[in-house]
Amino acid sequence: MASASIGLKVALGLLMIDAVLELAFISSMVAWLHRTASGTFPIALGTSTFDFRGEPLNLMTDQGHTSNGAAGTAFVLVGCGGLLALFLRGRPGFHRSLFSKLVYYAWVAVQIPALLLTLGALVYVFVVTAAHAGQTINVRTASALGGAKYPVGVWTPQNWYSAVLGLNIASPSVRSDIQSRYRVMLGWQYNLIPLLLVQLVETLLAMLDFVRRRKEDRYREKEYPSQA
Repeated sequence: MASASIGLKVALGLLMIDAVLELAFISSMVAWLHRTASGTFPIALGTSTFDFRGEPLNLMTDQGHTSNGAAGTAFVLVGCGGLLALFLRGRPGFHRSLFSKLVYYAWVAVQIPALLLTLGALVYVFVVTAAHAGQTINVRTASALGGAKYPVGVWTPQNWYSAVLGLNIASPSVRSDIQSRYRVMLGWQYNLIPLLLVQLVETLLAMLDFVRRRKEDRYREKEYPSQA
C-alpha cells in the first residue's frame, strides 16, 4: 500500500521535472526565434556574401504550441494538482471535506485527457516534421530576396534550421549558434517520448491508487458507517 503511494509520488516528481525540461526547451527556442532568428544570417555565395533572413515566410509553429500545452498540462494539472490532491487525500477528515473530494476526483478525472494530449502532441510533432523532411533551400533564390523572408515551401523549425545549416554560413560563430539552437529544437521534439512514457506510468499508478482507495473507502463505510 505504502510502496504504491510512494511510487506514485516519485512518478509525479519525475513527470514534473521532465515537463519543466520540455517547457524550458520550447521557451528557449521561442526566445531565440524572436531575438536572433528574426534578423539575418551571412551566407557565402561564390566570392561574396548576402544577408539571409533567419525565418522563412511560412514557418509552422503549431507543433511547439501543442507540445507546450501538453507539457504545461502535465506540470500544472497532473503534477502540481496531484501533489495537492494526494496531500488533501491523506489528511484526516478527507471524507467530510467536499473541497478535498472535489480536488482529488478532478485530478483523477484529468489523468486520461492529459495523457491523450501528450500522445497527440508526440504523434503530431513527429508526423509533421517527417512530412517536411529533406527540404532544401535554393541558395540562388535566397540570394535574390534582398533580405526578405524565404517564400518557397512550408517549414517546421527543425526542418528549416537543418536546411539553413546546409548553406555555406560565412560566420563560424553564427553556425555554432544555429547548431546549438537546432539541438534544442530536436531536444523538445524527442523529449516528448520520455514525457509520454513517464506520464503513462504516472497515470497507471494514479488509477491503481484510486481503485485501492475506493476499496478502502467502501470497507470503512461498511465497518464504520458513523465515520463515513
